[in-house]
Amino acid sequence: MSVSPSRRRGIAGMSLIALLIVAVLLSLGFWQLQRRAAKHALIAALTERLAAAPSSLPPPGEWAALAPAADEFRRVSFTASYADLPDAMVYSSGSAIREDISGPGTWAFLPARLDGATVVINAGFVPNTMQDRAYQDRIVKPLHAAQPVAMTGYLRFPEAGGIFTPNPDAAKRLWFSRDVPAMASQLGWGGQVAPFYVDLETPVPANGLPKPGPLGVHLRDQHMQYAVTWFGLALAVGVAFLVWLWGQRRAAPAAPQPRASRRIA
Repeated sequence: MSVSPSRRRGIAGMSLIALLIVAVLLSLGFWQLQRRAAKHALIAALTERLAAAPSSLPPPGEWAALAPAADEFRRVSFTASYADLPDAMVYSSGSAIREDISGPGTWAFLPARLDGATVVINAGFVPNTMQDRAYQDRIVKPLHAAQPVAMTGYLRFPEAGGIFTPNPDAAKRLWFSRDVPAMASQLGWGGQVAPFYVDLETPVPANGLPKPGPLGVHLRDQHMQYAVTWFGLALAVGVAFLVWLWGQRRAAPAAPQPRASRRIA
């Protein structure tokens, strides 16, 4: 059974398309496996850092050498004094790293003085107050006692907002991302501001608010399910193409047979 040239070109084109689709799906599956390995390494590193005993916060002269890959979630202890400057609130719908936090609210970000420099402290969570600035001021004001406070917390690094992140509300000093440099610039925290901030673990204020606390690793790990999905789709496309190819070959018309010539005597 022969196949016409036009049909062969059609089969070749469909074969190329099917091959490209299968290649893309397989690459997505292998990419998910790579992400899974990286996620497991990250979870192991974060678990180790969060469980470690707190070390001393490096002095300001060493802050520039700190980096997220090596220092994110590192537990530190230090003594600092909250500055009598405007604080910032960061809206959140919950927390992926605090088991004791649920529902919407705000995180209280306050500047503190340390060795002539400024380190920004996420002093804890304030449950949903409809962004009532007056109420939030009453909660945060007791922290502005200008007395040195022994603190323990976790090094974190700022996160600028994306294109869909709302702009800060200047009147309420309300942010929607943990953009510490923007807060420091707009609120006049001044001086040398640390390139990180500290998620406070202790101490807990007498009234419990803002609410600091320990962090935990709760990263989603669904990469194996995603990989299986991509590999399954690649298999489905491959099988569908083979079935189609088999049907094409069955439907191919038979080539006409040459007629036998009659010789006239």
